[in-house]
Amino acid sequence: VQLQAYGGGLVQSGTSLRLSCAVSGLSLDLAAIGWFRQAPGKGREFVAAISWDGGTTYYADSVKGRFTSSRDNAENTVYLQMNSLKPEDTAVYYCAATSRLRVTWASEYDYWGQGTQVTVSS
Repeated sequence: VQLQAYGGGLVQSGTSLRLSCAVSGLSLDLAAIGWFRQAPGKGREFVAAISWDGGTTYYADSVKGRFTSSRDNAENTVYLQMNSLKPEDTAVYYCAATSRLRVTWASEYDYWGQGTQVTVSS
């Protein structure tokens, strides 16, 4: 099973980015996909998650209303649309897969991808 997050970059505050998470070796029909981030000197933080069928999404309060997660199971890809970015969104972003129910808990995830850096300048 491999997950690869990509699409990060250096952007200005107030702009948008879309991250993608390409999944291989695992049917997305069986897994919820979560997004986490880790800023320098801080622990890994839950950002968003989307259920296996895309019918339910979860967001951290800090990104609610600005970030949107979606998925295309046919393409085995999950997306995180990030709008109105702020400097405090600067972090390495990771995608992960789980078949468990507590999708906001990093410990519930079985598979993790390498992260993609998002840097938001003020």
